[in-house]
Amino acid sequence: MKRVILIAIIVFVAALIAGGSLIPLLGGARGLDIDGVATPHGAATPGAGRGWAHYGGDSGGARFSALHDITPANVRSLEIAWTYETGDAQRPPAVQEQAAAEATPILVDGRLVFCTPFNEVIALHPASGKELWRHDAKIALDQRPANQFVCRGVAFWRDAGAEDACAARLFMGTNDGRLVSLDAATGVPCGDFGRNGEVALDPETDLVWPGEFQITSPPVVVGDTVIVGSSSSDNVRVAAPSGVVRAYDARTGAPKWNFDPAPGLRQANVWAPIAVDEKRGLVFLPTSSASPDFFGGLRPGANDDADSIVALKAESGERVWRFQTVHHDIWDYDLPAQPGLYTVWRDGRPHDVVAQVTKTGLVFVLDRDTGTPFLPVEERAVPQGAVDGEWLSPTQPFPVATPPIVPDRLEPKDAFGLTFLDRRFCAREISRARSDGLFTPPSTTGTLIYPFNGGGANWGGAAYDETRNLLIVNMSNMAHRVTLIPEEEVAAVRELHHDAEVSPQKGAPYGVRRDLLVSPLMLPCTPPPWGVIAAVDLDTGAIVWRKRLGTTKDIAGGLALPFGTPNLGGPIATGGGLVFIGAAMDDYLRAFDIETGEELWKGRLPAGGQATPMTYEWDGRQYVVIYAGGHGRMSTRLGDEIVAFALPQKSRR
Repeated sequence: MKRVILIAIIVFVAALIAGGSLIPLLGGARGLDIDGVATPHGAATPGAGRGWAHYGGDSGGARFSALHDITPANVRSLEIAWTYETGDAQRPPAVQEQAAAEATPILVDGRLVFCTPFNEVIALHPASGKELWRHDAKIALDQRPANQFVCRGVAFWRDAGAEDACAARLFMGTNDGRLVSLDAATGVPCGDFGRNGEVALDPETDLVWPGEFQITSPPVVVGDTVIVGSSSSDNVRVAAPSGVVRAYDARTGAPKWNFDPAPGLRQANVWAPIAVDEKRGLVFLPTSSASPDFFGGLRPGANDDADSIVALKAESGERVWRFQTVHHDIWDYDLPAQPGLYTVWRDGRPHDVVAQVTKTGLVFVLDRDTGTPFLPVEERAVPQGAVDGEWLSPTQPFPVATPPIVPDRLEPKDAFGLTFLDRRFCAREISRARSDGLFTPPSTTGTLIYPFNGGGANWGGAAYDETRNLLIVNMSNMAHRVTLIPEEEVAAVRELHHDAEVSPQKGAPYGVRRDLLVSPLMLPCTPPPWGVIAAVDLDTGAIVWRKRLGTTKDIAGGLALPFGTPNLGGPIATGGGLVFIGAAMDDYLRAFDIETGEELWKGRLPAGGQATPMTYEWDGRQYVVIYAGGHGRMSTRLGDEIVAFALPQKSRR
């Protein structure tokens, strides 16, 4: 198959070299308008420091550092300063293929700390990458986790009233549903927290298999309260494991409060990272859809707290406000990313906002105190006509100022193909499915979900440069075909299509089959670019620039065509005027000019970089670090290295 794909690509490239235009060869595909230049903004005081103490840079997820030694003028001189191997590359291939290296390290108390997909916490020396300590949470490797083996990060907390061991602590959630507390200096469990340094979360139901319930995103800490969400397998059953968000005493592990995003509905959880406003004493939850994903007739109504940004008082769990981005979700369009707590400058005045990027390709910007739109949002009529027993919302919320970052409508004329035959195949498949635009209801004949359930945006989230009012976000551009299956036919369909994704949605009248819309050459039927990175002005909502992200180098036999690729992992922005991002399916860390979106540099990685990078200064030198461990589900190159880039000593200003 790889040989066939390579031959087709060579034919395609030959046609380009011969002088053919790109658009006719794509069959008139509409694709994206990838252009635009930045407009300057008045400077404001940067809000980030010189380190990276939280998963998202700061507690509000800005993913911005004021460090400015690396600039557009010298970024091409970046070189690898050090690497560290976790040892996971030595695990059995069947285990590695179930893992995703999605962690972002933090720099705390002079240590660079991160977690592996298998819940080992490791501390490194920031200048050399030398291992200082490691702790293994000893998860079972035969549990078949619902969302792969994943650990995106750890949280740090300092107990102001303590001076002995565990005065500074690290918290991590595990793939088997435990919250672990470690001494930040040694990695030894804090024995006064829960039982022997850990608390087990209660899924409130017997699990169908051990990996059905897990924790994938880092906890957060506010005052002396540690808060954690959870994740569970999609579409297994209506009565899925509990999605309750839980808060504990950071010293003892004693429960403090619970918040249920969908009481009585189950599985509307918070699997993505949580944001914290320490000054206001608030936490901001990105909630998921209620179970099951693709049929909601058993949960009529908007399901108010699901698919919402929910602001809670951190001390009590009391809800302050909520804003729902999808009413009665039956598309798996849950909120996948950390809400961004930013300060937007308008007419010389600061405005505190919450910005949420979504799987639908839309960006919502809200007032942080009230949850009302800072940039206007309107309810628009959406496609109707669902299967018997379903409940539909007649309208859905859409931002007015910011258009979708990626397309949300697919027609046969848009079909992509390297050759006439596969383009014709894709056009036929699009014409056979229901495709009336965003929020077309799932059907028994097949409905196109576009953008697909992976986004748009995903857990990598966005970065924000307050000095320019620029939100930087990366998104994917692919489609799913979702087909509802009467419950009595699910077993037969699973047997007949045993290699396909067929889920029972047990307890609902329909199961579901979900397929990526791809050609016989296994390339997306959607028009490229299949991955983009964009800048949005949060004062006006305008898209300032939008560029392709990634090439086909590592998925097409080394031929690097600029089609962009689906991506996982997020961007960071720096005071030097740069955006750093991995995420794409080729093995590179890239740097873009934040003003124009021009790609200025890319550094080769030893494996897939499906993680969000970070940056810090140590001994006067700026480093940019990314976890290059690959992603089993995306089939990128697997590995186990932390890679640190820096300027040569002579190139530093």
